[in-house]
Amino acid sequence: MVAPGSVTSRLGSVFPFLLVLVDLQYEGAECGVNADVEKHLELGKKLLAAGQLADALSQFHAAVGLYLGTKTLSGHPSYFYPKCVCILGRCGDHRSFHSSLLCTLQMELKSNPSENEEKEAQFQLVKSDEMQRLRSQALDAFESSDYTAAITFLDKILEVCVWDAELRELRAECFIKEGEPRKAISDLKAASKLKNDNTEAFYKISTLYYQLGDHELSLSEVRECLKLDQDHKRCFAHYKQVKKLNKLIESAEELIRDGRYTDATSKYESVMKTEPSVAEYTIRSKERICHCFSKDEKPVEAIRVCSEVLQTEPDNVNALKDRAEAYLIEEMYDEAIQDYETAQEHNENDQQIREGLEKAQRLLKQSQKRDYYKILGVKRNAKKQEIIKAYRKLALQWHPDNFQNEEEKKKAEKKFIDIAAAKEVLSDPEMRKKFDDGEDPLDAESQQGGGGNPFHRSWNSWQGFNPFSSGGPFRFKFHFN
Repeated sequence: MVAPGSVTSRLGSVFPFLLVLVDLQYEGAECGVNADVEKHLELGKKLLAAGQLADALSQFHAAVGLYLGTKTLSGHPSYFYPKCVCILGRCGDHRSFHSSLLCTLQMELKSNPSENEEKEAQFQLVKSDEMQRLRSQALDAFESSDYTAAITFLDKILEVCVWDAELRELRAECFIKEGEPRKAISDLKAASKLKNDNTEAFYKISTLYYQLGDHELSLSEVRECLKLDQDHKRCFAHYKQVKKLNKLIESAEELIRDGRYTDATSKYESVMKTEPSVAEYTIRSKERICHCFSKDEKPVEAIRVCSEVLQTEPDNVNALKDRAEAYLIEEMYDEAIQDYETAQEHNENDQQIREGLEKAQRLLKQSQKRDYYKILGVKRNAKKQEIIKAYRKLALQWHPDNFQNEEEKKKAEKKFIDIAAAKEVLSDPEMRKKFDDGEDPLDAESQQGGGGNPFHRSWNSWQGFNPFSSGGPFRFKFHFN
């Protein structure tokens, strides 16, 4: 037989009350307790080590039952019976042992009277009475729909009866009624381990996760239910529903990873149609659609959908970031800065938020100077063909040779310089990227950190530049008076 110390070291850190069983086993052996009791205790410990808690409890319960019923106990009734109370009490089974314990104690105490034994016995019986009273109060409160009071009573009982699956399930129902599903899940998970084949607990856990919008955990728990009973009607029906939703979401996320934002948007619209009754899936779907519109450079649509999300969840960091990016495309820099700052308040370590905020601030400062997009009259997400087309139209309109008046000609020259500079920057991918990041590649002050000439190229530097071809000699004709 294994020494008591080694058993204690293995089990004590996990289930402290099992130390009572170990003590009971060895004390019982000294007092000649029959081998069947020891057999139940040993088997219970093996089942416990294997994680089979409900089966382990059955063995411990049987061992204590034999102790209570044996007629061979001698010498230490005050030692055995309190420990029986402790073990069964933690299993929540006060009703099954209370009368038997009382009867046996009275018999033993008559034959071996001891003041200490009597006091200890009375203490344990009072404790048992208290647990039964609290249980009745909890049930009455639950029946009266006073779930807050029921939870208070159940909390007190479960501090002692930590392995009472029935009471944990009852408290879980109270938490559900009180709108605290995560607390209910905690109790139901414990109950699923304390009862054999507890399909009902797995089903409830799965539905709660589903209501919380966690489709992956919901699918995992309902599968556990079907492992125990593959013909379970409610679990099977729920499984089909969750699996369909899970497949849609996985497909949508794969499309986002591939940059197929329009198709991903369509998938998330299907998610909302599949489960319109659960608000969480509508919000999460809109959050992802907002992301798709932002990445697909559809700022108007992105701002609309992101704003719908933020009406429900003002602190949704993902929606704030995506709307901020959409605001940047729309050149609404103040709004973008505000969204980035709000997002940063809730996630100050997010590098993407920090970089986005710095970019928005640079662009705001830049917009107060020269904006090449505005000069050509194009959007920030304009394609190169749009930029060239806008440039040619404006270059033709503001060509200095079109003006005879000296003042008008000077104005046209300045305008043409701006138009040509805008075309040069925005048609070159590298320079355009610098400009989009808030840096003007043609601004000496921007390039050198200040102290340079803040003006762009002079009119003379543009002489011979052909705005209508990709290269080759070209000269403007001027008329000097």
